[in-house]
Amino acid sequence: MKKATLCYINRRNGPHREYLMLFRNKKKDDPNEGKWIGVGGKFEPDETPDACMLREVREETGLTPASYHFCGVIHFLSDTWEDEDMYLYRAEIDGPATNKTPACEEGELRWIPEDQLMDLPMWEGDRLFLKPLLEGADAITMTLRYEGDTLVSVE
Repeated sequence: MKKATLCYINRRNGPHREYLMLFRNKKKDDPNEGKWIGVGGKFEPDETPDACMLREVREETGLTPASYHFCGVIHFLSDTWEDEDMYLYRAEIDGPATNKTPACEEGELRWIPEDQLMDLPMWEGDRLFLKPLLEGADAITMTLRYEGDTLVSVE
């Protein structure tokens, strides 16, 4: 089973909070193609979840979180794609580096207002863990079973 991190990076924009989301539209044979997701990726050998998340955030965005919090593990099971344990994080960015949207080889990065996140095209199961993550939950664990792109069960 593949292990990966998934990080939802946020910043303050006046009285509102925004999240840096990645629209996957550049990678060939990408199971996430056409969907918005957080940033992250696969573990390297002997890498800890925290080290993987920090490396992936830096590689995909050029940013370093001011703070971050581990929020739980999502078990993604699929009849089409490789099964995956996703280590879920919430992170904060501050400072002048956040005034421009970073470039990313995997897709288009964009700062999305928090109240618009659930309107984005994304995996159906992502909505189930994203809601408690946005509300500050720090013990999110679930198993999402997919047949193709269809969520068939949640445990």
